[in-house]
Amino acid sequence: MLSLFQRKRPPPSSRAGPTPTPLADPGKGLMRPEPAASLLATPRRQRLLEHIWQRTSLSRRQFATLYLGPLERYAELVQQFPASESHHHAYPGGMLDHGLEIVAYALKLRQSHLLPAGTTPEAQAAQAEAWTAGTAYAALLHDVGKVAVDLHVEYADGTVWHPWHGPLRRPYRFRYRKEREYRLHSAATGLLYVRLLDPGIFDWLADYPDLWAALLYVLAGQYEHAGTLGELVVQADQASVAQELGGDPSKALAAPKHALQRKLLDGLRFLLREEFKLNQPQASDGWLTQDALWLVSKTVSDKLRAHLLQQGIDGIPASNTAVFNVLQDHGIALPTPNGKAIWKATVASDAGWSHSFTFLKLSPALIWEAAERPAPFAGQVRVEQEDVAQPEPPAPGAAQLGPAPSAAPLVLSTAADNGVGALLDLLDMAPAASAPLSTPPEPVADARADAEGDSLASAPPPPPTTPALTPRPQAEPSGEDFMAWLTQGVGSRRLIINDAKALVHTVAGTAYLVSPGVFQRYAQEHPQVAAVAKQEKLEAWQWVQKRFEKLGAHRKQASGLNIWTCDVTGPRKSRRLHGYLLARPEALFGEVPPDNPYLRLATKPPKRENPAVQNDNDEQG
Repeated sequence: MLSLFQRKRPPPSSRAGPTPTPLADPGKGLMRPEPAASLLATPRRQRLLEHIWQRTSLSRRQFATLYLGPLERYAELVQQFPASESHHHAYPGGMLDHGLEIVAYALKLRQSHLLPAGTTPEAQAAQAEAWTAGTAYAALLHDVGKVAVDLHVEYADGTVWHPWHGPLRRPYRFRYRKEREYRLHSAATGLLYVRLLDPGIFDWLADYPDLWAALLYVLAGQYEHAGTLGELVVQADQASVAQELGGDPSKALAAPKHALQRKLLDGLRFLLREEFKLNQPQASDGWLTQDALWLVSKTVSDKLRAHLLQQGIDGIPASNTAVFNVLQDHGIALPTPNGKAIWKATVASDAGWSHSFTFLKLSPALIWEAAERPAPFAGQVRVEQEDVAQPEPPAPGAAQLGPAPSAAPLVLSTAADNGVGALLDLLDMAPAASAPLSTPPEPVADARADAEGDSLASAPPPPPTTPALTPRPQAEPSGEDFMAWLTQGVGSRRLIINDAKALVHTVAGTAYLVSPGVFQRYAQEHPQVAAVAKQEKLEAWQWVQKRFEKLGAHRKQASGLNIWTCDVTGPRKSRRLHGYLLARPEALFGEVPPDNPYLRLATKPPKRENPAVQNDNDEQG
């Protein structure tokens, strides 16, 4: 099996698209089987392979073991078979195209999820590579059973070929079975996936019980039991079909409403288990009565936003009012009689203490099982009025962390397209000649680092492991803490680099930090910064920016300016970014990835009248 990684590849084909390879006498309806390197050498398939590689954080040698090997074996197995008889990808080679597309879409979607859900960030980081690979395998193999039960394949002499015989080695012909059963291919997948994934991969995946169970359910066609993994495969499959049939893949990829609802609920459950204080006199984050959970509205908004951002979950609005609306829209926050999200009520304890707050009201059954529910508050929570305008006074003595940053941070819509734009651009662009992945792939807007620079044909290493997260310092935030957070976020891929909405890019051989976005993101994840910044009459992100500058970790322009301007040119539009260049990029990356080809440093210095990204040193320069 290792020969798949060690053999030399032929030069890239000049074919513009997938076409079968007939014999000299086409009247016989026979096609020659092709090796994987030839099947995958078309420009569009090379672009898809490149995209798949970029969605992993692996060197090319590791990618060859965990991804390219199974993809090559899949290519050799499906050859020129269509994905369907008369529906999507119903042309020679359609099954291979569909397989590559669904893997690319699934890996793009996977970036919006931290898996397994409900575990600690450290556990999710340790399992990240396994879940990414498991997502790719589930997507690739979901339809492979069609080769076993939907197609009749035979050699020139009439001998019937079955996929468990191994790849086709002689000229062949095929037709669809008229008597085939529509859903039987899901049950037939188990006949074949052991031919595409080697025992080492199975040993690796089996060490992660949640992933292993979900993958087996997908391969058995039981998506309803496969949780998030099943959802990812279904959405990616729909996107690939939509792309082929001329539909809109972004609609198929749009996160369903219940996906965000689950993230919000998981975040609230974590906070109530680990951080929030309930039923405390005065210094409390909320109160639990017999029939309702009352959470101080500003506390829950600030802490929930910070927690989800720390988990790498996007789609959470930056303003508290929008967070309240999202919680209400998803059926988590119960509305007042007037349909508002915010309640005003007075908490009165048996000891005679009372105080008024603005609350979000939740059903306790959403948070706890009956046996796990804490004891209810001994006092009373009396509703005063139901049509209060947002925002609210802080709880005295409670863990109130100051106002949210008022500078317009990155507002993320709950109806975002999961960043699929870059992939659609890639699939829509006219095919261009590109070298196969045995040569270093040309970087695109979301390129990953090739940490080891190995050839794809190198011998495979053992499956990779993800380094453990560095514990975040508990002291007052500082420039050093910001750099530790940045390094941790890039290393764990919680902060994506070189993507369309990334806050970190590679430019001029170093890291480019987008300002003020990267500082706003840090301030959102660390609400305590707002209180410290307020004492210095600064916005939270400005306070972080100044602490970063004091480190002296960035390059200055010859004129003394700190800020560098980049021109961003993409397939569809152009714009400008402002940001910092790190002096020592190896502190962030280890080995610096290739420059983002869509970004170029502007030849002119940034305009001085842009105070949002300038600082005292800039003004003096």
